[in-house]
Amino acid sequence: MYDPEGPYSVAMGILREKGLLADKEGALWFSSSELGEDKDNVVVRSDGHPTYYASDIAYHWDKFIRRGFDLVIDVWGADHHGHVSRLKTATRAVGANADGLHILLYQLVTLKRGTEVVRLSKRSGEIITLDELIEEVGADAARFFFLLRSPGAQMDFDLDLAVKQSSDNPVLYVQYAHARLCSILERAREQGLSPEGGDVSRLTHASELSLVREMMRLTDVIEVVVTSLEPQQLPHYAMSLANSFHAFNDAFKQANDPSLKVITEDAELSRARLRLVLAAKIALARVLEIMGMTAPEKM
Repeated sequence: MYDPEGPYSVAMGILREKGLLADKEGALWFSSSELGEDKDNVVVRSDGHPTYYASDIAYHWDKFIRRGFDLVIDVWGADHHGHVSRLKTATRAVGANADGLHILLYQLVTLKRGTEVVRLSKRSGEIITLDELIEEVGADAARFFFLLRSPGAQMDFDLDLAVKQSSDNPVLYVQYAHARLCSILERAREQGLSPEGGDVSRLTHASELSLVREMMRLTDVIEVVVTSLEPQQLPHYAMSLANSFHAFNDAFKQANDPSLKVITEDAELSRARLRLVLAAKIALARVLEIMGMTAPEKM
């Protein structure tokens, strides 16, 4: 149904008022060549149906002008790179700030099972949908692996690795670290110990200080992600934080000295280490939450 106040009608009306629409060859064209593009582009086909380009123009007018966004991030496949300049030109033409439009171009994904490539073909109908991928590997693994690579990098998604039950699987490695942190805190509660009042100045072991330094990087990592639009920093940081915790916990486990444990006979030292464990749990859970992943307490 035609809506004179809808985004499409208003956006096309703005272009028409500016003299940027022209009827040619039975279709309606956006005169983008007048604005620096190499050619004009069809916005309404000869059969009267709008093109995807027209829908994109209307959507971004609605986003920037009607709804007042000052930053819009589009995620496209790399095969649409030729459309970037045209959309920015049209966005500017309808009165929006095209500098606020950021388009991330992602490379196509290659699915693998170990070393074998899963053959896909649109033409023959042999495709795997995202729903099917999530059903096979789970939402957590899908999110983690898709975030792991920068937009411009070719991605090989190893289906076998995503479900592998070992530390080789980075998703399991990170989530298991959170579960181990929860386990330590639970064991402490059972013994009547808590992190409350722990004096962190007691933390002087190299593995303790390394874990503290890694946690302190969290705010910087988040700032980089936000300002540079590089979400791949998050899974890499999560693995680094998990690695620091595993090194901390394993160093204590492997030591023969009973004082080198999280829970020791020294109640004050135990509280200090439990406070470190609690902080690491909060930091790791926060990263997992930002990535849209679960933070299991038991595994």
